[in-house]
This record gives sequence, structure tokens and C-alpha cells, in this order.
Amino acid sequence: PSGPLAMRIEAVNYEDLRPEKWCGVGTHMVAIDVDGNEYDTVKIGTQVWMAENLDVSRFRNGDPITEAETREQWDEAAKEGKPAWCYYHRDSDRVTIYNKLYNWYAVNDPRGLAPAGWRIPTKQDWATLINNSGGDNKSGIQMKSSTEWDGAHSNGLNCLPGGYRNREGDFEHAGKIGSWWTATQNGPEDAWSVSLGTGTPAASTSFDTKEIGLSVICVKDQMQAP
Repeated sequence: PSGPLAMRIEAVNYEDLRPEKWCGVGTHMVAIDVDGNEYDTVKIGTQVWMAENLDVSRFRNGDPITEAETREQWDEAAKEGKPAWCYYHRDSDRVTIYNKLYNWYAVNDPRGLAPAGWRIPTKQDWATLINNSGGDNKSGIQMKSSTEWDGAHSNGLNCLPGGYRNREGDFEHAGKIGSWWTATQNGPEDAWSVSLGTGTPAASTSFDTKEIGLSVICVKDQMQAP
């Protein structure tokens, strides 16, 4: 083949043609999950991040992740400590923009939520990103998308205000707040997350119950980065 397809094929390691591998179209790099979804990526400092929220419906080994569409299904997953995902209100206008929300049980499942060669960022990974994006009080502006809310998109990360799903299964604050899980636990019932909000240039780090639904972005495993 010739043209962009040839450049894409040449960028793949021929010893490992799994769809999760990242590949290049010219100088543009994309990550591909087990469902075949493609994600733009951006290098910030020494880290490489997905520039879009994760939208995968299966673990890396191919096992499906339960979609908890109703409040009852969300509550059941929470009570049983089982992985689950949902779309915000199944709103078609938001589904294609914000992608999925996951509880922390999906984030922490040993079958792997992130594509091969990628991982869920730790609290320290996020701290490094925030530091490389201007620090706690300024990083939000750089990390937020210039569409959907009041960001500058200046570091290429394109964070979106996807809202969240609370413990009771209610959806809140899409268009106003974006929150992302880290891989770092705070205790048996909580894990750390990072949030951005409309009207503030800051990024905040806090801990939330593992039962709520937040967005996820991934960071490249540095041991496997080319």
C-alpha cells in the first residue's frame, strides 16, 4: 500500500499487530483500544497522554465491562464492587463528545482498562502533568478544551466537562465539571481523582468513593514508549 496507510503500517511493530498498539500516521500518533477506538495523543514534558476520554467497553483481555444504564444497575454494581460504565444520561449529543464514565472498580480491574502499552495514571502522574501545565493554579486553563467550556487547549490535552454519576446513579454537572480517576487508592472505599471546573483556572485533586462514575484518560507506559 501507499500513502497514509503505508505510513501507518510502517509505524507498527510487526512482531505485535494487536489493535491496542499505538501507531503513527506520518508524525501524528494515535492510540487504539481493544474495541478499535482511536485516540489522539499529546506529549507533555516527558509524558505521553491520550488527548481524549476513554470510550472502551471491554477489558484488554476482551471480557465485556457491564453497562449500567439504569439507577438500579448502577446501584447493584456499587453494592457488589463490580466494574461498570455508562454514558451521561445516554444523551446522544454528549455521548460522542464526552465518552464513557467508569466506576473505580473498572479502573482497578486486573484485566486492564487501558490499552496495551498504556495505563491509568496515578496521582503522581497527574501531579507531574499539572506541574508541566503551569501548576495547580493555572493548569486548568491549559488542560481544558477551547470548546465546550472556558479552556485554552494550549497544552493539547483537550479535557472536556463530562460531568459525573453519583453513588445513587444520578448524573451531575456535564458542561460545567470534568473529573478523572487516578489509579491511586486513598483507602478501602475511596480513590483519588482530578477535577477541572468552569470559571476556575485551577486543577483540584481530591478523593471520591469508588462507586461513582468519572471519566478516564490514559498515560503511555514509559517503559514501552518508543
